[in-house]
Amino acid sequence: MDRERRRFLRLALAAGVALPAAPLLAGCRATPRSGASEARTRFAHGVASGDPLADRVVLWTRVEPDGAGPLQVRWRVARDPDLRRVVAEGSASAGPERDFTVKVDARGLEPGATYYYGFECAGERSPLGRTRTLPVGACPRLRLAVTSCANVAFGWFTPYADLAERADLDAVLYLGDYLYEYQNGVYGDGTSLGRVPAPDRETLSLADYRARHAQYKADPDLQAVHRQHPAIAVWDDHEIANDAWQDGAQNHDPAGEGPYAARRSAAVRAWREWMPVREDDMPADPAARAPRIWRGFRFGDLADLLMLDTRLEGRARQAASPTDRAALADPSRSLLGAEQERWLFARLSGSRRDGVGWRLLGQQVLFSQIRTADGTIRNPDAWDGYPAARARVLDHLRRDGVQGVVVLTGDVHSSWALDVAPDPFDRAGYDPGNGRGALAVELVTPAVSSAAPGRDPADARAREAEWLRLLPHLRWLEFWHRGHLLLDVDRRRAQGEWWHVDGVERRGEPARFAAAFATRAGANHLEPVDAPSEPREDAPLLAP
Repeated sequence: MDRERRRFLRLALAAGVALPAAPLLAGCRATPRSGASEARTRFAHGVASGDPLADRVVLWTRVEPDGAGPLQVRWRVARDPDLRRVVAEGSASAGPERDFTVKVDARGLEPGATYYYGFECAGERSPLGRTRTLPVGACPRLRLAVTSCANVAFGWFTPYADLAERADLDAVLYLGDYLYEYQNGVYGDGTSLGRVPAPDRETLSLADYRARHAQYKADPDLQAVHRQHPAIAVWDDHEIANDAWQDGAQNHDPAGEGPYAARRSAAVRAWREWMPVREDDMPADPAARAPRIWRGFRFGDLADLLMLDTRLEGRARQAASPTDRAALADPSRSLLGAEQERWLFARLSGSRRDGVGWRLLGQQVLFSQIRTADGTIRNPDAWDGYPAARARVLDHLRRDGVQGVVVLTGDVHSSWALDVAPDPFDRAGYDPGNGRGALAVELVTPAVSSAAPGRDPADARAREAEWLRLLPHLRWLEFWHRGHLLLDVDRRRAQGEWWHVDGVERRGEPARFAAAFATRAGANHLEPVDAPSEPREDAPLLAP
Protein backbone atom coordinates (compact mmCIF):
# COMPACT_ATOMS: atom_id res chain seq x y z
CA MET A 1 0.00 0.00 0.00
CA ASP A 2 1.61 3.30 -1.04
CA ARG A 3 1.94 6.31 1.22
CA GLU A 4 -0.86 8.34 -0.35
CA ARG A 5 -3.30 5.45 0.08
CA ARG A 6 -2.29 5.13 3.74
CA ARG A 7 -2.81 8.86 4.24
CA PHE A 8 -6.28 8.59 2.71
CA LEU A 9 -7.15 5.75 5.06
CA ARG A 10 -5.89 7.72 8.05
CA LEU A 11 -7.93 10.79 7.11
CA ALA A 12 -11.00 8.63 6.54
CA LEU A 13 -10.63 7.09 9.98
CA ALA A 14 -10.27 10.54 11.52
CA ALA A 15 -13.55 11.54 9.86
CA GLY A 16 -15.31 8.47 11.16
CA VAL A 17 -15.65 6.68 7.81
CA ALA A 18 -16.08 2.91 8.17
CA LEU A 19 -13.35 0.88 6.46
CA PRO A 20 -12.91 -2.85 5.92
CA ALA A 21 -11.06 -4.74 8.63
CA ALA A 22 -7.32 -5.22 8.02
CA PRO A 23 -6.04 -8.78 7.59
CA LEU A 24 -4.32 -10.38 10.57
CA LEU A 25 -2.29 -13.54 11.02
CA ALA A 26 -2.23 -15.91 8.08
CA GLY A 27 -4.77 -13.81 6.22
CA CYS A 28 -7.43 -14.07 8.95
CA ARG A 29 -9.54 -11.13 10.03
CA ALA A 30 -10.29 -9.78 13.46
CA THR A 31 -12.49 -11.84 15.74
CA PRO A 32 -15.56 -9.74 16.61
CA ARG A 33 -16.51 -9.23 20.23
CA SER A 34 -19.85 -10.78 21.13
CA GLY A 35 -22.59 -8.19 21.38
CA ALA A 36 -20.39 -5.47 19.81
CA SER A 37 -19.45 -4.19 16.37
CA GLU A 38 -16.47 -5.57 14.47
CA ALA A 39 -14.04 -4.52 17.21
CA ARG A 40 -11.15 -6.49 18.63
CA THR A 41 -10.81 -6.59 22.43
CA ARG A 42 -8.20 -9.15 23.48
CA PHE A 43 -5.29 -7.12 22.02
CA ALA A 44 -6.67 -3.64 22.67
CA HIS A 45 -3.17 -2.18 23.16
CA GLY A 46 -1.69 -3.44 19.94
CA VAL A 47 1.73 -4.95 19.42
CA ALA A 48 5.26 -3.55 19.49
CA SER A 49 8.86 -4.60 18.98
CA GLY A 50 12.07 -3.09 20.26
CA ASP A 51 15.75 -3.27 21.18
CA PRO A 52 16.75 -4.99 17.93
CA LEU A 53 20.08 -6.80 17.73
CA ALA A 54 21.60 -8.67 14.80
CA ASP A 55 20.01 -11.99 15.79
CA ARG A 56 17.05 -11.09 17.99
CA VAL A 57 14.36 -8.55 18.81
CA VAL A 58 11.96 -8.00 21.70
CA LEU A 59 8.27 -8.55 20.91
CA TRP A 60 5.55 -7.05 23.13
CA THR A 61 1.80 -7.11 23.56
CA ARG A 62 -0.84 -7.09 26.28
CA VAL A 63 -3.92 -9.30 26.52
CA GLU A 64 -7.17 -8.33 28.15
CA PRO A 65 -7.73 -10.81 31.00
CA ASP A 66 -10.85 -12.88 31.63
CA GLY A 67 -10.17 -12.88 35.35
CA ALA A 68 -7.27 -12.95 37.78
CA GLY A 69 -5.54 -16.04 36.37
CA PRO A 70 -2.75 -16.14 33.79
CA LEU A 71 -3.35 -16.63 30.07
CA GLN A 72 -1.22 -18.50 27.56
CA VAL A 73 -0.18 -16.48 24.55
CA ARG A 74 1.42 -17.90 21.43
CA TRP A 75 3.73 -15.85 19.24
CA ARG A 76 5.16 -16.32 15.78
CA VAL A 77 7.81 -14.60 13.64
CA ALA A 78 7.96 -15.07 9.88
CA ARG A 79 9.57 -13.64 6.77
CA ASP A 80 6.24 -12.81 5.13
CA PRO A 81 3.14 -10.83 6.16
CA ASP A 82 1.00 -14.00 6.01
CA LEU A 83 3.20 -15.59 8.70
CA ARG A 84 3.67 -18.75 6.64
CA ARG A 85 7.47 -18.75 6.37
CA VAL A 86 7.95 -19.12 10.11
CA VAL A 87 11.45 -18.66 11.57
CA ALA A 88 10.66 -18.55 15.31
CA GLU A 89 7.66 -19.28 17.51
CA GLY A 90 6.76 -20.09 21.08
CA SER A 91 4.43 -19.33 23.95
CA ALA A 92 4.45 -17.12 27.03
CA SER A 93 2.28 -16.55 30.07
CA ALA A 94 0.46 -13.28 30.68
CA GLY A 95 -0.48 -12.77 34.32
CA PRO A 96 -1.40 -10.10 36.84
CA GLU A 97 2.16 -9.83 38.18
CA ARG A 98 3.09 -7.98 34.94
CA ASP A 99 -0.32 -6.45 34.25
CA PHE A 100 -1.00 -9.14 31.61
CA THR A 101 1.73 -7.78 29.36
CA VAL A 102 3.83 -10.21 27.33
CA LYS A 103 7.45 -9.70 26.36
CA VAL A 104 9.55 -12.26 24.50
CA ASP A 105 13.04 -12.09 23.01
CA ALA A 106 12.67 -13.72 19.60
CA ARG A 107 16.08 -15.21 18.76
CA GLY A 108 17.75 -16.99 15.87
CA LEU A 109 17.02 -14.23 13.36
CA GLU A 110 19.24 -13.05 10.50
CA PRO A 111 20.99 -9.66 10.55
CA GLY A 112 19.63 -6.72 8.59
CA ALA A 113 16.34 -8.48 7.85
CA THR A 114 12.68 -7.48 8.05
CA TYR A 115 10.27 -9.84 9.81
CA TYR A 116 6.55 -9.97 10.56
CA TYR A 117 5.08 -11.22 13.81
CA GLY A 118 1.86 -11.76 15.69
CA PHE A 119 0.31 -13.18 18.86
CA GLU A 120 -2.67 -15.40 19.56
CA CYS A 121 -4.61 -15.90 22.79
CA ALA A 122 -7.80 -17.87 23.45
CA GLY A 123 -8.54 -18.14 19.76
CA GLU A 124 -8.07 -14.44 19.00
CA ARG A 125 -5.26 -13.07 16.88
CA SER A 126 -3.40 -9.83 17.40
CA PRO A 127 -2.73 -7.18 14.79
CA LEU A 128 0.20 -8.04 12.55
CA GLY A 129 3.53 -6.42 13.49
CA ARG A 130 6.64 -5.71 11.45
CA THR A 131 10.19 -5.40 12.78
CA ARG A 132 13.82 -5.37 11.68
CA THR A 133 17.15 -6.65 13.00
CA LEU A 134 20.47 -4.78 13.02
CA PRO A 135 22.90 -5.23 10.13
CA VAL A 136 26.45 -6.54 10.48
CA GLY A 137 29.44 -5.70 8.31
CA ALA A 138 29.03 -3.24 5.47
CA CYS A 139 26.03 -0.96 6.02
CA PRO A 140 25.62 1.68 3.29
CA ARG A 141 22.73 3.63 4.80
CA LEU A 142 20.72 4.13 7.99
CA ARG A 143 17.40 5.91 8.52
CA LEU A 144 16.14 6.59 12.04
CA ALA A 145 13.19 8.61 13.30
CA VAL A 146 13.61 10.52 16.56
CA THR A 147 10.67 11.46 18.81
CA SER A 148 10.01 12.92 22.25
CA CYS A 149 7.35 14.50 24.45
CA ALA A 150 3.91 13.08 23.71
CA ASN A 151 1.22 14.51 26.00
CA VAL A 152 -2.26 13.08 25.52
CA ALA A 153 -3.99 16.17 26.97
CA PHE A 154 -2.43 18.54 24.39
CA GLY A 155 -3.65 16.76 21.29
CA TRP A 156 -3.38 13.87 18.87
CA PHE A 157 -0.17 11.96 18.22
CA THR A 158 -0.25 12.88 14.53
CA PRO A 159 3.55 12.79 14.01
CA TYR A 160 3.49 9.09 14.91
CA ALA A 161 1.00 8.47 12.10
CA ASP A 162 3.43 9.94 9.57
CA LEU A 163 6.20 7.63 10.79
CA ALA A 164 3.90 4.62 10.52
CA GLU A 165 3.58 5.36 6.80
CA ARG A 166 7.34 5.38 6.19
CA ALA A 167 8.40 1.92 5.09
CA ASP A 168 12.16 2.56 5.03
CA LEU A 169 12.94 3.32 8.69
CA ASP A 170 15.39 1.07 10.51
CA ALA A 171 14.03 2.04 13.94
CA VAL A 172 12.21 4.78 15.86
CA LEU A 173 13.94 6.38 18.87
CA TYR A 174 11.86 7.52 21.84
CA LEU A 175 13.98 9.97 23.84
CA GLY A 176 11.71 10.21 26.84
CA ASP A 177 8.50 11.87 28.01
CA TYR A 178 6.71 9.05 26.21
CA LEU A 179 3.88 9.91 28.60
CA TYR A 180 3.17 12.52 31.31
CA GLU A 181 2.27 12.09 34.95
CA TYR A 182 -0.05 15.09 35.44
CA GLN A 183 -3.78 15.13 36.02
CA ASN A 184 -5.95 16.93 33.50
CA GLY A 185 -5.74 20.72 33.53
CA VAL A 186 -2.34 20.96 35.21
CA TYR A 187 -0.30 20.74 32.00
CA GLY A 188 -2.72 20.51 29.12
CA ASP A 189 -6.49 20.16 29.18
CA GLY A 190 -7.80 17.34 27.00
CA THR A 191 -11.50 17.84 27.79
CA SER A 192 -12.53 19.35 24.44
CA LEU A 193 -10.63 16.66 22.51
CA GLY A 194 -11.87 13.74 24.59
CA ARG A 195 -8.27 13.12 25.69
CA VAL A 196 -8.40 13.51 29.44
CA PRO A 197 -5.51 11.69 31.16
CA ALA A 198 -6.50 8.40 32.77
CA PRO A 199 -6.72 8.15 35.67
CA ASP A 200 -7.64 11.83 36.01
CA ARG A 201 -5.17 12.42 38.81
CA GLU A 202 -1.42 12.65 39.13
CA THR A 203 0.16 9.21 38.81
CA LEU A 204 1.67 7.98 42.09
CA SER A 205 0.99 4.25 42.51
CA LEU A 206 1.77 1.24 40.34
CA ALA A 207 -1.91 1.03 39.38
CA ASP A 208 -1.81 4.71 38.31
CA TYR A 209 1.25 4.31 36.09
CA ARG A 210 -0.10 1.12 34.56
CA ALA A 211 -3.37 2.83 33.73
CA ARG A 212 -1.57 5.79 32.14
CA HIS A 213 0.57 3.48 30.00
CA ALA A 214 -2.57 1.62 28.98
CA GLN A 215 -4.23 4.85 27.87
CA TYR A 216 -1.26 5.86 25.75
CA LYS A 217 -0.90 2.41 24.19
CA ALA A 218 -4.57 2.58 23.19
CA ASP A 219 -3.87 5.61 20.98
CA PRO A 220 -4.29 4.55 17.33
CA ASP A 221 -1.33 6.53 15.97
CA LEU A 222 1.04 5.28 18.66
CA GLN A 223 -0.15 1.75 17.98
CA ALA A 224 0.46 2.27 14.27
CA VAL A 225 4.09 3.34 14.59
CA HIS A 226 4.86 0.58 17.09
CA ARG A 227 3.30 -1.97 14.74
CA GLN A 228 5.54 -0.98 11.81
CA HIS A 229 8.96 -0.22 13.32
CA PRO A 230 11.17 -1.47 16.17
CA ALA A 231 11.46 0.96 19.07
CA ILE A 232 14.60 2.00 20.92
CA ALA A 233 13.47 3.87 24.03
CA VAL A 234 14.80 5.62 27.10
CA TRP A 235 12.85 7.48 29.75
CA ASP A 236 13.07 11.12 30.82
CA ASP A 237 11.44 12.78 33.81
CA HIS A 238 7.71 12.62 33.04
CA GLU A 239 7.67 8.84 32.99
CA ILE A 240 8.23 9.39 36.75
CA ALA A 241 7.71 13.05 37.79
CA ASN A 242 8.78 16.45 36.48
CA ASP A 243 12.49 17.31 36.87
CA ALA A 244 13.31 13.97 38.43
CA TRP A 245 16.80 13.23 39.68
CA GLN A 246 18.41 10.30 41.46
CA ASP A 247 16.70 10.81 44.81
CA GLY A 248 13.74 13.10 44.18
CA ALA A 249 11.79 15.26 41.74
CA GLN A 250 10.45 18.80 41.52
CA ASN A 251 6.94 17.38 41.13
CA HIS A 252 7.07 15.10 44.16
CA ASP A 253 6.19 16.13 47.71
CA PRO A 254 7.16 13.40 50.20
CA ALA A 255 4.95 14.95 52.87
CA GLY A 256 1.80 14.45 50.86
CA GLU A 257 2.79 11.86 48.26
CA GLY A 258 4.91 9.40 50.21
CA PRO A 259 8.50 8.28 49.70
CA TYR A 260 9.99 9.16 46.33
CA ALA A 261 11.70 5.75 46.13
CA ALA A 262 8.31 4.02 46.21
CA ARG A 263 6.95 6.25 43.45
CA ARG A 264 10.05 5.81 41.31
CA SER A 265 9.88 2.04 41.79
CA ALA A 266 6.23 1.97 40.68
CA ALA A 267 6.91 4.14 37.62
CA VAL A 268 9.93 2.09 36.58
CA ARG A 269 8.09 -1.20 37.02
CA ALA A 270 5.20 -0.05 34.84
CA TRP A 271 7.62 1.28 32.22
CA ARG A 272 9.41 -2.06 32.06
CA GLU A 273 6.12 -3.94 31.73
CA TRP A 274 4.63 -1.71 29.05
CA MET A 275 7.67 -0.88 26.88
CA PRO A 276 9.35 -3.21 24.34
CA VAL A 277 12.76 -3.00 26.03
CA ARG A 278 15.15 -5.83 26.87
CA GLU A 279 15.55 -6.37 30.61
CA ASP A 280 18.76 -8.42 30.74
CA ASP A 281 20.72 -5.65 32.50
CA MET A 282 17.90 -4.48 34.74
CA PRO A 283 17.79 -5.69 38.37
CA ALA A 284 14.77 -7.72 39.34
CA ASP A 285 13.89 -5.22 42.04
CA PRO A 286 13.53 -1.73 40.53
CA ALA A 287 13.71 -0.27 44.03
CA ALA A 288 17.30 -1.46 44.37
CA ARG A 289 18.51 1.27 42.01
CA ALA A 290 17.46 2.74 38.72
CA PRO A 291 17.53 -0.09 36.15
CA ARG A 292 20.23 0.26 33.55
CA ILE A 293 18.68 1.69 30.40
CA TRP A 294 21.96 2.93 28.89
CA ARG A 295 22.91 0.54 26.14
CA GLY A 296 24.37 0.40 22.64
CA PHE A 297 23.20 -0.67 19.17
CA ARG A 298 25.68 -1.12 16.33
CA PHE A 299 24.45 -0.70 12.75
CA GLY A 300 27.22 -2.58 10.98
CA ASP A 301 30.27 -0.49 10.13
CA LEU A 302 28.18 2.67 9.71
CA ALA A 303 27.01 3.83 13.15
CA ASP A 304 27.04 3.12 16.86
CA LEU A 305 23.87 4.29 18.60
CA LEU A 306 24.55 4.86 22.31
CA MET A 307 21.41 5.45 24.38
CA LEU A 308 22.02 7.30 27.65
CA ASP A 309 20.18 7.84 30.94
CA THR A 310 20.56 11.50 31.95
CA ARG A 311 17.69 11.27 34.42
CA LEU A 312 17.91 8.53 37.09
CA GLU A 313 21.18 6.64 36.86
CA GLY A 314 23.59 9.21 38.27
CA ARG A 315 21.99 12.67 38.17
CA ALA A 316 22.77 14.91 41.12
CA ARG A 317 20.02 17.25 42.23
CA GLN A 318 19.49 20.23 39.95
CA ALA A 319 20.98 23.58 40.91
CA ALA A 320 18.51 25.71 42.87
CA SER A 321 18.51 28.34 40.12
CA PRO A 322 20.40 29.31 36.95
CA THR A 323 22.53 31.63 39.11
CA ASP A 324 23.49 29.02 41.73
CA ARG A 325 27.20 29.41 40.99
CA ALA A 326 28.38 27.16 43.81
CA ALA A 327 26.46 24.18 42.46
CA LEU A 328 27.37 24.89 38.84
CA ALA A 329 31.07 25.09 39.73
CA ASP A 330 31.08 21.85 41.73
CA PRO A 331 33.06 19.25 39.70
CA SER A 332 31.62 16.35 41.70
CA ARG A 333 28.08 16.90 40.43
CA SER A 334 27.24 14.30 37.79
CA LEU A 335 24.57 13.81 35.18
CA LEU A 336 25.46 10.27 34.04
CA GLY A 337 27.17 8.75 37.07
CA ALA A 338 30.68 7.30 37.09
CA GLU A 339 29.77 3.85 35.76
CA GLN A 340 27.77 5.17 32.81
CA GLU A 341 30.51 7.71 31.99
CA ARG A 342 33.15 4.98 31.85
CA TRP A 343 30.91 2.87 29.62
CA LEU A 344 30.23 5.83 27.30
CA PHE A 345 33.91 6.72 26.92
CA ALA A 346 34.86 3.10 26.28
CA ARG A 347 32.14 2.71 23.62
CA LEU A 348 33.10 5.96 21.90
CA SER A 349 36.76 5.00 21.72
CA GLY A 350 36.06 1.38 20.79
CA SER A 351 33.79 2.50 17.98
CA ARG A 352 36.52 4.78 16.59
CA ARG A 353 39.11 1.99 16.75
CA ASP A 354 36.72 -0.39 14.98
CA GLY A 355 36.39 2.02 12.08
CA VAL A 356 32.69 2.69 12.58
CA GLY A 357 31.72 5.81 10.65
CA TRP A 358 29.43 7.62 13.13
CA ARG A 359 28.62 7.77 16.82
CA LEU A 360 25.01 8.74 17.65
CA LEU A 361 24.16 9.70 21.24
CA GLY A 362 20.47 9.26 22.01
CA GLN A 363 19.77 11.24 25.17
CA GLN A 364 17.19 13.42 26.84
CA VAL A 365 18.20 17.04 27.56
CA LEU A 366 19.97 19.84 25.68
CA PHE A 367 23.70 19.19 25.53
CA SER A 368 24.82 22.49 23.98
CA GLN A 369 25.49 25.68 25.90
CA ILE A 370 22.48 28.02 26.00
CA ARG A 371 23.12 31.38 27.68
CA THR A 372 21.20 34.62 27.98
CA ALA A 373 22.72 38.00 27.11
CA ASP A 374 24.31 38.37 30.56
CA GLY A 375 25.91 34.93 30.38
CA THR A 376 23.39 33.16 32.65
CA ILE A 377 22.40 29.64 31.69
CA ARG A 378 18.79 29.09 30.67
CA ASN A 379 17.96 25.70 32.16
CA PRO A 380 19.76 24.03 35.10
CA ASP A 381 17.93 20.76 34.34
CA ALA A 382 19.89 20.43 31.06
CA TRP A 383 23.62 19.76 30.60
CA ASP A 384 24.16 23.48 31.25
CA GLY A 385 23.36 22.70 34.88
CA TYR A 386 26.18 20.11 34.95
CA PRO A 387 29.07 21.83 33.13
CA ALA A 388 31.79 19.61 34.63
CA ALA A 389 29.99 16.49 33.38
CA ARG A 390 29.70 17.95 29.88
CA ALA A 391 33.34 19.03 29.93
CA ARG A 392 34.40 15.45 30.70
CA VAL A 393 32.54 14.19 27.63
CA LEU A 394 34.04 16.86 25.36
CA ASP A 395 37.52 16.34 26.82
CA HIS A 396 37.29 12.66 25.96
CA LEU A 397 36.26 13.41 22.37
CA ARG A 398 39.19 15.78 21.96
CA ARG A 399 41.84 13.64 23.71
CA ASP A 400 40.93 10.44 21.89
CA GLY A 401 40.26 12.01 18.51
CA VAL A 402 36.66 10.80 18.37
CA GLN A 403 34.94 12.28 15.31
CA GLY A 404 31.52 11.90 13.74
CA VAL A 405 29.48 12.43 16.93
CA VAL A 406 25.82 13.39 16.52
CA VAL A 407 23.93 14.19 19.73
CA LEU A 408 20.20 13.45 19.45
CA THR A 409 18.04 15.28 21.98
CA GLY A 410 14.41 15.73 23.03
CA ASP A 411 12.77 17.45 26.03
CA VAL A 412 12.43 21.09 24.87
CA HIS A 413 9.37 20.79 22.54
CA SER A 414 11.15 22.60 19.69
CA SER A 415 13.54 22.04 16.78
CA TRP A 416 17.25 22.95 17.07
CA ALA A 417 20.40 22.43 14.99
CA LEU A 418 23.67 23.26 16.76
CA ASP A 419 27.42 22.86 16.53
CA VAL A 420 28.91 21.55 19.79
CA ALA A 421 32.13 23.26 20.92
CA PRO A 422 33.82 23.42 24.33
CA ASP A 423 33.20 27.19 24.41
CA PRO A 424 31.16 28.33 21.42
CA PHE A 425 31.24 31.94 22.67
CA ASP A 426 35.04 32.11 22.32
CA ARG A 427 35.66 33.15 18.71
CA ALA A 428 39.33 32.21 19.05
CA GLY A 429 38.35 28.62 19.82
CA TYR A 430 35.28 28.24 17.62
CA ASP A 431 34.48 29.69 14.20
CA PRO A 432 30.74 29.56 13.44
CA GLY A 433 31.44 30.11 9.74
CA ASN A 434 33.29 26.86 9.14
CA GLY A 435 32.88 25.00 12.44
CA ARG A 436 36.55 25.13 13.40
CA GLY A 437 36.85 24.05 17.03
CA ALA A 438 33.59 22.13 17.13
CA LEU A 439 33.74 18.54 18.39
CA ALA A 440 30.23 17.29 17.55
CA VAL A 441 26.80 18.41 16.36
CA GLU A 442 23.42 18.33 18.10
CA LEU A 443 19.98 17.74 16.55
CA VAL A 444 16.89 18.33 18.71
CA THR A 445 13.53 16.80 17.87
CA PRO A 446 10.29 18.74 18.44
CA ALA A 447 7.50 17.43 20.63
CA VAL A 448 5.00 14.92 19.32
CA SER A 449 2.15 16.85 20.97
CA SER A 450 3.36 18.73 24.06
CA ALA A 451 3.08 22.51 24.15
CA ALA A 452 5.50 24.51 22.02
CA PRO A 453 7.59 27.21 23.76
CA GLY A 454 6.03 30.09 21.80
CA ARG A 455 2.78 31.67 23.01
CA ASP A 456 1.74 32.17 19.39
CA PRO A 457 3.52 32.14 16.01
CA ALA A 458 4.62 35.79 16.27
CA ASP A 459 6.05 35.26 19.74
CA ALA A 460 7.83 32.12 18.52
CA ARG A 461 9.44 33.99 15.62
CA ALA A 462 10.63 36.79 17.92
CA ARG A 463 12.15 34.35 20.40
CA GLU A 464 13.85 32.40 17.62
CA ALA A 465 15.46 35.57 16.29
CA GLU A 466 16.72 36.50 19.75
CA TRP A 467 18.35 33.11 20.37
CA LEU A 468 19.90 33.10 16.89
CA ARG A 469 21.45 36.47 17.71
CA LEU A 470 22.79 35.31 21.08
CA LEU A 471 24.10 31.84 20.19
CA PRO A 472 26.85 31.71 17.53
CA HIS A 473 26.73 27.90 17.40
CA LEU A 474 22.96 27.78 16.77
CA ARG A 475 22.39 27.00 13.09
CA TRP A 476 18.57 26.81 13.07
CA LEU A 477 15.68 27.02 15.52
CA GLU A 478 11.90 26.56 15.29
CA PHE A 479 9.70 27.25 18.32
CA TRP A 480 6.14 26.62 17.17
CA HIS A 481 5.44 23.32 15.38
CA ARG A 482 5.29 19.75 16.61
CA GLY A 483 6.65 16.84 14.62
CA HIS A 484 9.65 14.56 14.50
CA LEU A 485 13.29 14.39 13.40
CA LEU A 486 14.45 12.08 10.64
CA LEU A 487 18.13 11.11 10.58
CA ASP A 488 19.57 9.81 7.32
CA VAL A 489 23.16 8.55 7.52
CA ASP A 490 25.71 7.23 5.03
CA ARG A 491 29.51 7.18 5.02
CA ARG A 492 29.76 10.71 3.63
CA ARG A 493 27.36 12.61 5.84
CA ALA A 494 24.69 12.51 8.55
CA GLN A 495 21.60 14.55 7.67
CA GLY A 496 18.92 15.64 10.12
CA GLU A 497 15.50 16.57 8.75
CA TRP A 498 12.64 18.19 10.64
CA TRP A 499 9.12 17.23 9.66
CA HIS A 500 6.36 19.34 11.17
CA VAL A 501 2.58 19.16 11.41
CA ASP A 502 0.44 22.28 11.40
CA GLY A 503 -1.45 21.25 14.52
CA VAL A 504 -2.35 18.37 16.80
CA GLU A 505 -5.91 19.43 17.61
CA ARG A 506 -7.18 17.16 14.82
CA ARG A 507 -6.07 13.72 13.71
CA GLY A 508 -4.76 13.33 10.20
CA GLU A 509 -2.71 16.51 9.70
CA PRO A 510 -0.01 15.61 7.16
CA ALA A 511 3.66 16.12 8.01
CA ARG A 512 5.63 18.52 5.86
CA PHE A 513 9.35 19.04 5.38
CA ALA A 514 10.55 22.03 7.42
CA ALA A 515 14.37 22.09 7.24
CA ALA A 516 17.46 19.91 6.92
CA PHE A 517 21.05 20.22 8.08
CA ALA A 518 23.94 17.86 7.43
CA THR A 519 27.41 17.32 8.81
CA ARG A 520 30.09 15.88 6.56
CA ALA A 521 32.31 13.07 7.88
CA GLY A 522 35.08 14.63 9.96
CA ALA A 523 33.63 18.17 9.81
CA ASN A 524 31.72 18.38 13.15
CA HIS A 525 29.80 21.29 11.64
CA LEU A 526 26.24 21.63 10.35
CA GLU A 527 25.40 23.06 6.95
CA PRO A 528 21.89 23.70 5.54
CA VAL A 529 20.43 21.31 2.96
CA ASP A 530 17.68 22.41 0.58
CA ALA A 531 15.66 19.21 0.27
CA PRO A 532 14.89 16.03 2.23
CA SER A 533 16.76 12.82 1.54
CA GLU A 534 15.26 10.34 -0.90
CA PRO A 535 13.33 7.41 0.61
CA ARG A 536 14.69 3.93 0.04
CA GLU A 537 13.23 2.44 -3.12
CA ASP A 538 13.60 -1.16 -1.93
CA ALA A 539 11.91 -0.77 1.47
CA PRO A 540 10.13 -3.96 2.63
CA LEU A 541 6.33 -4.01 2.69
CA LEU A 542 4.64 -2.41 5.66
CA ALA A 543 2.44 -4.65 7.77
CA PRO A 544 -1.06 -4.53 6.24
